[in-house]
Order: sequence, then structure tokens, then C-alpha cells
Amino acid sequence: MDISSKKRKADTEHPAGVSNKKAKDKKQWSKPRKEVAEAHKIQPGDVGIWATCARNKEARSVADLRDVFEQYASNLYGVTGADGAAEGGESDDEDPDIEAEIKKELSGISKPSSEPLFTSVKLETACLLFFKTRPPIEPVSFVHAICSDAANGVKPKGCRFVKRLTPITAIGKATEKGIDEVALEVVAPHFHGPDNTGKKFAIRTSTRNNKQLKRDDVIQRIAAAVGPGHKVDLKNYDLLILVEIYQNICGMSVVGPDFEKLKRYNLEELFEVTEESGKKVEDGIEGETASRVKSARATQQE
Repeated sequence: MDISSKKRKADTEHPAGVSNKKAKDKKQWSKPRKEVAEAHKIQPGDVGIWATCARNKEARSVADLRDVFEQYASNLYGVTGADGAAEGGESDDEDPDIEAEIKKELSGISKPSSEPLFTSVKLETACLLFFKTRPPIEPVSFVHAICSDAANGVKPKGCRFVKRLTPITAIGKATEKGIDEVALEVVAPHFHGPDNTGKKFAIRTSTRNNKQLKRDDVIQRIAAAVGPGHKVDLKNYDLLILVEIYQNICGMSVVGPDFEKLKRYNLEELFEVTEESGKKVEDGIEGETASRVKSARATQQE
């Protein structure tokens, strides 16, 4: 075979520009992929809601919770999908099309839209979910409304595999300094000032995928942020400080004394209790809390 034949064969197997095009495409997509990955992480400064669910039901639970959250946002705050519909940071498909996801992200960059009220974050831990939220959503009162309705027999459509909800008011780095900063931000409105004296409180921590922080050290730092003039009471507390440590981030919130009564915000247990007690479980989410809010709005408008 002569040299010219070899050249023609090589040109047929590798048409001109193909290898260069692949290299160019690889270079073109590398940066957006990194940006997409960063956008889907939980970052200091985020606010949101943790949730647990049955194993291998994460995608289904994300979809169910998204629908429930969006409907409650409409009932409680009067915001609809047009104001920022609930969206997932990750596809609900167990095997998403990576290229489609990248194109979707690039489309969002070129055509900015309103930030969604709820953005799901795909985690590497089984049975664990997280939704980032934005105003007007206030995670503590929002989750309390959902659980209060569940305790009164109002069962959201879906949510068959959802278990516990945990509201998070602020998130920082899972370091001593980060814990101090978040603790001060979260506890100050509830424990500091002349109108917030003599409170009985408790601290409850949950740590996942983090071996650097010790539970007792975390509790001591948060108790220091609470300050003097308050008393620890693990059973009959006025306020409970929830602490969620996951990998390199730490989130906190302060909830009320009915936390235990509401089964620690575990929807699965709340549904079981209402069914066992003989309460009528309604299939819907137009619960008592939402009804009271709507009634109050109607009165104000009059």
C-alpha cells in the first residue's frame, strides 16, 4: 500500500476536524458542568428544609414534597408558580440526561427567570433530602403548619414515603467559628433582650457524615450563645434548638414546645396517630392552618 492510500484511509477513519471538534466541545462544557455542580450544593447562607424518606424513594419523595410545598406556599403566602414555582435542582429521573441538564442550566443563564421558592438538592446520602427556600417562605412556621394540619387529620396527597421534616433558619460552616456565628444569628431573636428572659430550653443535635465535631462541644457552644438568664430543661422546654450537621455545613432553627406533640415533625408518625385515634384523615392539604390564614386575609380586605 502506498503512502497516498494510507493517507486516504486515515482521512476516512478520522475526518478532518472531528478530533478538534471533540476537544473543543469538551473544553466548552467543562466550565458549565462545574458551575452546575456548585449550584446544587448546600452553601453557608442557605435556608431550607431537611427531610427524610424511605430508602430508594428519594426521587419520588422529592416530587411529592415539591407539590405539597408549592400548594402550602399558595395557601399560606398567596404565592403561585408564576411567582417562583417549586423546582428541583436535580431531575427526578433516577438516570438524568447530563447533556440535557447542562443545556437547561445554560438556558437559565442566558434567560434569567425568577428564583424558585423551593430548590431540591441531590445528596449522596440515602434517605435524606434537602430543599433550599427563599422568602417569603419561613421554614419554621411553614413546617409547623404542615405538621399541625397532619396532626388534625389533613393528609397531603402523595408523601407516602416521606418521614421527618426539619426546618433550618440559617446555615454556616461546620467549624467552631461557623457554629458560633450561626448560633448567634438563630438564638438571638428568641433569647436575647429584655422581653426574652427566663426561658427554658433544650438543644437537640443530629450529625451525618462528619467526624470532626463532637456533640458535647457543639452543645456547649450553642448554650454559650443562648447566654445567662435561661435554664436547661430537656422535657418541659419553652424552646428547642435544632442543630443539623451534614458533612461540612451546620444548620439551626428554634421551634416551640409542641415539637414532641407533633411527633418531632414526622409526617409518617402523625398520619399513623390520626388514623389510630379514629380521626378522619382527609386527602388534601387545605388544612386548618391554611383556612385560618385565608380567613384572616378576607377579614383584612373587608
